[in-house]
Order: sequence, then C-alpha cells, then structure tokens
Amino acid sequence: MLAKFKHKFIGDKAFYQRVIYIVIPMIVQNAITSFVNFLDNIIVGQIGTEQMTGVAIVNQLIFVFNLCIFGAVSGAGIFGTQYFGKGDYEGQKYAFRYKLYSGIIIIALALYLFTNHDAALISLYLNDTGSVGDISLALDYGRQYLAIMIFGLPAFAISQIYINSIRETGKTLIPMLSGAAAVLVNLVLDYCLIFGIAFFPELGVRGAALATVVARFVECAIILTWTHTHKKSNPYIVGAYKGFGMPKKVFKDIFIKGTPLMLNEVLWACGTTTLVQCYAVRGLEVVAAQNISSTITNLFNIVYMQIGASIAIVVGQLLGAGKLEEAKDADNKMIFFCVSACAVLSVVMIAFGSMFPAIYNTEPQIRELASTFIRIAAFFMPFCAFCHATYFTLRSGGKTVITFIFDSVYVWSVMVPTAYFLANHSSLPIEGVFFCVQATEVIKVVIGFLMVRSGIWVQNIVKE
Repeated sequence: MLAKFKHKFIGDKAFYQRVIYIVIPMIVQNAITSFVNFLDNIIVGQIGTEQMTGVAIVNQLIFVFNLCIFGAVSGAGIFGTQYFGKGDYEGQKYAFRYKLYSGIIIIALALYLFTNHDAALISLYLNDTGSVGDISLALDYGRQYLAIMIFGLPAFAISQIYINSIRETGKTLIPMLSGAAAVLVNLVLDYCLIFGIAFFPELGVRGAALATVVARFVECAIILTWTHTHKKSNPYIVGAYKGFGMPKKVFKDIFIKGTPLMLNEVLWACGTTTLVQCYAVRGLEVVAAQNISSTITNLFNIVYMQIGASIAIVVGQLLGAGKLEEAKDADNKMIFFCVSACAVLSVVMIAFGSMFPAIYNTEPQIRELASTFIRIAAFFMPFCAFCHATYFTLRSGGKTVITFIFDSVYVWSVMVPTAYFLANHSSLPIEGVFFCVQATEVIKVVIGFLMVRSGIWVQNIVKE
C-alpha cells in the first residue's frame, strides 16, 4: 500500500529537480513582489487609515485589470506551451501575437473606465456604517492614487505578455531577476516619495503610485531587452513583428479555447472584488482589515499559486509532446507536492501570521479583525491549494470551458451569494461571514478531485 502511494504521489530526484528549477524562481519573484507590497502597505498605513483604505480599494480595481491581462495571455499560453513542447516555434510566435492583440484591447478598455468612472468605482467599496475613518477622504486619496497608477498599465501588460512567453519555454530565472530589480526600485522610491526623504518631494499616496509606475517600466525594459537580445533562447520572437497576421485556424483555435479562459479571469476577478464589496457593507474598518490580511496571506499564497502555474508548464509541455501518461503521472505528483507544502505553511501562518497586523499604525479593532481573517484564511489554505492545482491541471489540457465553470461560475453562483446574504441579511459577525465564505472551498475540492481523476483534461491540442 505504501509503495503504491509513493509510486503515484512521490517523484524521484530528477522530477523534483525539474520542478524546483521552474518553480523556485517564480516563487522568489512573487515573494519579493508580495513582500514589497506588504512593506508598501505598511508605509502607506503609517500615514493614516483613510490613505491605506483608498490605496487598498484602487489596488483591488488594478487587480481586476491584472487578472484580465493574465487571462488574455494564459489563453494563448496554453497553445504556446504545447507548441514549444512539440518544437513548433512558428506556432508559438502566433500565440505571442495573439497575446499582443488581446493586451491592447484590455489596456484601452481599462484606461477608459479608470479615467471616466474612477469615483464611481472607488465608491462601490465605501460605506459609512462603520465606526472609524472618513469615507470622503478615502475617496479623495483613492482618486489621487489611481490617476497616477493608470500610466503603469501598458508597461505591466507588455511585461506579462513577454514573461508568459518566456515561461512557456521553462525559463523562469529572467522574469525573477527583472521582478527583483523592479521591486528594489519600487521600495526605494516608495520610502523617498511618500515621506519626502532627501531631495525628493513628500507626495504621500501619489508618491506610492509614482514609485510603482517607475518600477513597472524598469521591469518591462529589462524583459524586452533580454528577450530581443537572446533570440536563440526565444526562437518565437524571431520575425514576431515582421507582419501581424496569423493563420485562421490558429487564430480560431486560440480564440475558441482562450476566450473562456480570459472571461474566466475577468469574472473571477470581478467576483473576488464583489466579495470584498460585500464585506465592506460592515464598515470602513472591515475594508482596512481585509487589506491588511490579504496582504499578509498573499505572501503565503504565492507558494501554491506558483506551483499551480508550474503545473501548466510541466504538464502542458508533456501533453504537447504527446506524452500523455507521463503528463498524468507528473500531475499527480505535483498536486500532492502543492497541497503538502501548503499544509505546512498553514500551520506556520496560524502560529505567526497574526503578528503582522500589529505593525500597522491603525485602530486596535482593525488589527484584531485582520488577525482573525488571517487565521481563517490559513486554515483553508490547503483546500485552496488543491483547487488551484486542479484549475491549472484542467487548463493545461485546454479544458477552458470546464475551468470557466469550475472557477468563475462557482464564485458567482456559490461564494458571492453566500457573502451577500450573510453580510446584508444576517446578524452573523463579519468574522463568521468570512469563515462561511471560505468554507465553500471544501465543496470545490470535491468537484475538482472528481474532474482530475476522470482524465478529461489529458489531451494534445496542437496535434496535427
């Protein structure tokens, strides 16, 4: 029994060396970014609750944009990964072009919404039923922050298009280094521009936004320079801009498979922001506490998020190469690795996670509420890890309609109604509301397990 278990779920040394080679740079890159976001939050939090809340709300809106870009590049990325596994670099080039077209459309829509409807969007998360904070000040600070942040949207989108294509080849070190450089720039400028250190002006929340925008362009410049000066490592980039067309069949295939994935990311992002808005009806202190807790939990969540992303790379390449049984075997081992790692992190997070809110310069009730949110999120982390790994498993085989139902449809049909009803029509404290919403992940685990076990995702979508 034990031998059978080890054979199915435990890989050999070579397997883990390959996984670690891919996933560690991705984890490090995102860990650095999340840690700086954490420090950024603390720095802004030193100014006041209204400033922290305004910035947190805008970052929630930017998060929707980020996931829209992620969805757009990921849809084509499924094909790019399998094309690379097959050795078809021309096909990978067409997938790259598709990402560019999608990114341009999303940037245009985001700029329109954020410049013409900024106040309305921010106001969705402001409610005066709480006992702390001034919502008019929070709105004003949020608009100041967003007015500068929009200039960094194109740089972020271009960076993600290139990074996604680089990762299709299994190379994750360069994105890590570019992310680290951007983070360093962000951190230094944050400190200087928010408080006016040395010859820098004191800009408050505008300084935080400006620091982020400059960091986005630094990351973009590094990624573009490396890609175009290392064409042997990135064969898909050769001739990528010598014409803008692509075969109708390739476009049709990517559109049919990729559109549900892009819509999924959009709707999932809107769903998660709607959850935050549901919690926000309980007062400004809930928004502030959610901001603190989500910043901390994101530091830990990057482990399962990046292991999940590595599943798409490893399993996707094997599927594209026609090695279907190897893909199934690798997937079993990577899912087990993901959940096991997060079970350990869950214990660490429960033990030490609640220490972080004490760093913030805000009201005691906000710090206590944030600590409770962190403990609840930590408890459900292994469940979230399994769901995330399942999502990327289904996606690697091109089952984008199923992932759409599994992910965003589930959020809108189960999680959002639960949060809305309990937050607006029950006397349950906000901590209880948050626990019940997180507990819905258990149902999703069962669904995900059945779908992965069925093997419906095991297919080569770039086979002639």
